[in-house]
Amino acid sequence: MDLGLKNKRALVLGASRGLGAAIAEGLAREGVNVTAAARNRDAIAAWAGKLPEGAGTVTVEPLDLSDLAAIDALADRLLAEGGVDILVNNTGGPPPSTAVDAKRGDWLGNFETMAANIFHLTQRLLPAMRERKWGRVLTVTSSGVEQPIPVLALSNGIRSAIVGWSKTLSSEVARDGVTVNILMPGRIHTQRVVELDTAAAQRAGKPVEDVSAAAAEAIPMGRYGDPEEFANVAVFLASERASYVTGAKIRIDGGATRSV
Repeated sequence: MDLGLKNKRALVLGASRGLGAAIAEGLAREGVNVTAAARNRDAIAAWAGKLPEGAGTVTVEPLDLSDLAAIDALADRLLAEGGVDILVNNTGGPPPSTAVDAKRGDWLGNFETMAANIFHLTQRLLPAMRERKWGRVLTVTSSGVEQPIPVLALSNGIRSAIVGWSKTLSSEVARDGVTVNILMPGRIHTQRVVELDTAAAQRAGKPVEDVSAAAAEAIPMGRYGDPEEFANVAVFLASERASYVTGAKIRIDGGATRSV
């Protein structure tokens, strides 16, 4: 299937590792010219250097999502070059915490980086998409927005707010040819999930291998997902072929979420 993505322009946040890197690489393999943004430039350069001949270009952009001035500078540069067709909002997750223990400062600081700043960046880049009558806004959240994950209160709460924003935005820009969707990963085998499993093992006083095995056993597919499996869904939603999908929450979790 021709996804109609060749020579499109994308900005992918958090593109140095995990889901962000997998999405950025998947888009580049389809011929998209990708601006890959993250704090770790070397990590982006490492995967970009392995792309096959004929892939889209990858521009490495150092970016700290807590730095609003840097976000605005990036938006200014991209808009001066014509803007982007595809925006992938992907942020790191906050530290584990219960709802009882999370402090006000934890909520405010993480909300700014994970939510308010990506709302701002999206607002900056949307007008060019609307003017062209084509655009894709994908935001990576978590399966915790549908089935809250214990000890991840900050993530559950902040990402749920992002879902409300995304759904509202989708209705406002749909007639301009811009789709807005949410991607909800379950347990995808990334460094972030390894870190969460390690923290859970330390709390329980168990080997991390036992914690990971138990988590995998609870998934109907019996395993963690691969980042490429997640990225394949993102690339499709970013494509011409997904033109009638908007305002949706898409689960990529091996069936782990129990709600209908």
